[in-house]
Amino acid sequence: MESLEKLKGWLSNPENQISSVVDFDPSADRLYPFDFTAANLELTDEILADTSVFSSWVTNKLEDTHSRYGIGGYNEHRTIYSRSIHFDTLEEPRRLHLGVDIWGPAGTPVYNFSDAQVHSFKNNDHFGDYGATIILKYQLDDLTLYALYGHLSLKSLDGLQAGQFIAGGSLFASFGVPAENGNWPPHLHFQLMFDMQGKEGDYPGVCQFSNKAVYLKNCPDPGLILKHTFNIPAE
Repeated sequence: MESLEKLKGWLSNPENQISSVVDFDPSADRLYPFDFTAANLELTDEILADTSVFSSWVTNKLEDTHSRYGIGGYNEHRTIYSRSIHFDTLEEPRRLHLGVDIWGPAGTPVYNFSDAQVHSFKNNDHFGDYGATIILKYQLDDLTLYALYGHLSLKSLDGLQAGQFIAGGSLFASFGVPAENGNWPPHLHFQLMFDMQGKEGDYPGVCQFSNKAVYLKNCPDPGLILKHTFNIPAE
């Protein structure tokens, strides 16, 4: 059986509890669907070039729409990565987003969606990178799944050890400020992987469009997990 089918099967079992990744009340809170593709003409190069201006743009958009968080990004071909050479290569720039971003205030608590162990963690502190990053390993019956939590506060890494148990539903991290999260407006990058491919503390969150099929097969839609947080259907 394919890994994706195993994951969907595990998630469909009502005996398996899936906790919220962030605090959210579906009856009262709103989500704003951000669009970071070339179709969003409002997001200019001038906004993207300055992290503080970019952060204010995100904050104002959430306030204006009375939204608790912004959300989006899986399988999205984004223009925003032009702001950092971290995503450029000689052959083809990396622009296809492999996770879901949850945009909100620095310090926002992050919870573990199911029992897991710490696989690895790292401060990826290049401009435009993840900043503080934690990768958790989940054993869902006979399926091994990994989740990357990026753009965290540096405090989130304090006291962590590889192999450490993190209970489902427990608060284990928080959104970082730009100085700690790779110089981005505060948000959580949440990404799933079936195979870490030998990497520790890091895994590409953006790939070249020509490698889309390979990466999307290894990185399923995080909406499969996040629909339990936001009470929205996953595609």
